[in-house]
Amino acid sequence: MQANHYGADAMMHKNFIANQWVSALAGQTVPVIDPSNGLLYAEIARSGEADIDVAVRAARAAFEGAWGRMAPAERSRLLLRVSRALQDHHEELARIESKDTGKPMRQARSDTAAVARYFEFYAGAVDKLHGSTIPYPRDYTVLTLREPHGVTGHIVPWNYPLQIFGRSVGAALAAGNACVVKPAEDACLSLLKVAEIAMEAGLPAGALNICTGLGIEAGAALSAHPGIDHISFTGSPQTGQQVALAAAGHFAPVTLELGGKSPQILFSDADIEAALPVLLNAIIQNAGQTCSAGSRLLVQRAIYADVIGRLSELFKGTRTGPAGDDPDCGPLINAKQQARVKRFLSEAEESGVSLVAQGVLDPNAPQGGFYQTPVLLGDVPPAHRLAQEEIFGPVLAAIPFETEADALRIANGTPFGLVAGIWTQDGARQLRMARAVRSGQVFINNYGAGGGVELPFGGTGQSGYGREKGFEALYGFTTVKTIAIKH
Repeated sequence: MQANHYGADAMMHKNFIANQWVSALAGQTVPVIDPSNGLLYAEIARSGEADIDVAVRAARAAFEGAWGRMAPAERSRLLLRVSRALQDHHEELARIESKDTGKPMRQARSDTAAVARYFEFYAGAVDKLHGSTIPYPRDYTVLTLREPHGVTGHIVPWNYPLQIFGRSVGAALAAGNACVVKPAEDACLSLLKVAEIAMEAGLPAGALNICTGLGIEAGAALSAHPGIDHISFTGSPQTGQQVALAAAGHFAPVTLELGGKSPQILFSDADIEAALPVLLNAIIQNAGQTCSAGSRLLVQRAIYADVIGRLSELFKGTRTGPAGDDPDCGPLINAKQQARVKRFLSEAEESGVSLVAQGVLDPNAPQGGFYQTPVLLGDVPPAHRLAQEEIFGPVLAAIPFETEADALRIANGTPFGLVAGIWTQDGARQLRMARAVRSGQVFINNYGAGGGVELPFGGTGQSGYGREKGFEALYGFTTVKTIAIKH
């Protein structure tokens, strides 16, 4: 990011409102900490209610002005220019994302490619978001239109800033909304760079606005602002509930993606060789700080000992270290998250849960970094907190099961329902389990399907409601108007 956009000190990052870089009105800032060493390396604006109001007004002016009047084909071409510009800045964005979140560079590069792909996908979908006609008595013509909500609010978490921005804001802009984004205070610098890139690609003033700051201040103000017509939130169930309650005060619809305790279910006929590296990656990716992490491993008793033994060797071979060294597992986001994961592990030890295997910490890792090596826990009781609550760290809870019915009972035995993986060669069982497991996404003999931007994503229960990604996201960012013509 260039110093002229952020003041004399390039370490100070301002809000992005109506294509201008502006300080928080109260003049306050929030420190930005490098998770790999625990040191301060930047500051962001600490926005409050007044800053959010300025951003919402800017978005409303854009929606009622040039951005809102833009023809779909023109909007499509503009979003495609943004996508290509993001690709041009691929390595720079990856470096920012890696340092800010602590994720290894190869994961940051994947996220950077994903945000460009989201804008590419939604650019191609803009002029294909059709209404319909409805059969009715012959003296009527009845049709429906899909219209944007207006001004949409987006509360983006710290674990995947680029990806979640792409799937949320990309879809909202494609549908014709103007956006106000409140990124997490722990990781937002990549999104400020995206805003700069989008502006240079020609995005009109006010179509995209970003206000940084604390969730309890700026996030709460955005959720409760009466000028927001729709809210998209990704985060914890507790905060999601607060967001939904605040939005209900002005009757704004909400899309909530609230995490999970996703099961990977291995039957005795599974291809274990194919499954093992996937099982490992699904829990150590982004240091386990992934809503859809495969954090519960259900293994049929007949192969349990073999699977756990082989998986143990993979865990022991993992290396945790600074993000810039591109290790298998980077640091956790902050000291609070590190302490949370350690509390879960202490509880495992106190309750007699077996720590089967653990990865290695790079001896050169800075002392102040927020590190947690990957941990495999064995024979975890299905009702234990370790198998019920989202740890949000690289901790895998292994649980044996006997029968298909037993596996289904355990898989559905948490308040969450986001993602599930089913590993079996039995085609009938694949479909039985896929239909019966309570989950927004089900993967058979794979997990994640490469993260495809085309695949609708969302959950049930405490995993939230509404869908992101694919065309379903576009439907969520529009409202249907019915027009009946008497002739």
